[in-house]
Amino acid sequence: MIMKGIFFLSACFSIVALLLIVVFIFANGVPFMLDYGFFKFIFGMEWTPTNSPASYGIFPMIIGSIYVTLGAAVVGVPIGVMTAIFMADFCPPFLYKILKPAVNLMAAIPSIVYGFFALQVFTPLIRQYFGGNGYSVLTASILLGIMILPTVISLSESALRAVPRTYYTGSIALGATHERSIFRVLLPAAKSGIISSIILGIGRAIGETMAVVLIAGNQAIIPDSLLSGVRTLTTNIVIEMAYATGEHRDALIATAVVLFGFILLINSIFLYFKNKEAKY
Repeated sequence: MIMKGIFFLSACFSIVALLLIVVFIFANGVPFMLDYGFFKFIFGMEWTPTNSPASYGIFPMIIGSIYVTLGAAVVGVPIGVMTAIFMADFCPPFLYKILKPAVNLMAAIPSIVYGFFALQVFTPLIRQYFGGNGYSVLTASILLGIMILPTVISLSESALRAVPRTYYTGSIALGATHERSIFRVLLPAAKSGIISSIILGIGRAIGETMAVVLIAGNQAIIPDSLLSGVRTLTTNIVIEMAYATGEHRDALIATAVVLFGFILLINSIFLYFKNKEAKY
């Protein structure tokens, strides 16, 4: 009975904490959006809080966040899914004992360490071989693609291992090869779980801050190429919140409202696929 009460209080604490975060963000951000103008704020092209009059358009940062997130998906999703397939159905046991802890260790590395790594390795390489100053959409996309790998690999592997082995043995019995059975039977059967892992990975990519702020260039413009600098919603908040006051601070909190909307949309898609998977 006592443990039941402790579990109940823990669940209530989680719910209350979430509600307090939502109330704080929306109570401070939504009034600013309404006063400044919702469409002016969302689709504005200039972010100049220190000018007079100040301008708080976040559209370039929305586009920047989308570009970087899509770039991370292009880099990380194919590698992550193929690695999960290898670990679930092709990997020798001795190699799996090394590869599995390595993937888990990647998830434990702080994001700022990833950022320093990219700053010292990716930025000079991209500057040398592709041009520009190295602080770009391409650099941020490659880094975030690496950072989402643990999420995509672990959840995709779990989804593949959750498929009943009778699917595989039945396919083999019908004359299919090992590779054909995996790609034509097991992979479609694990589709919902794999898509869920991709969505969660994208959620991490769009919410990443500290690593991106080091290598993205932090230019509040719509990038015209992969080598252009970019500023995302998260980096905009973390760069300016330390000295922001008054209307400027409210604008940054309103930026967090927009970011929260993106995360809410991504998690809603994730729940949709999870519920769809549960039905089958």
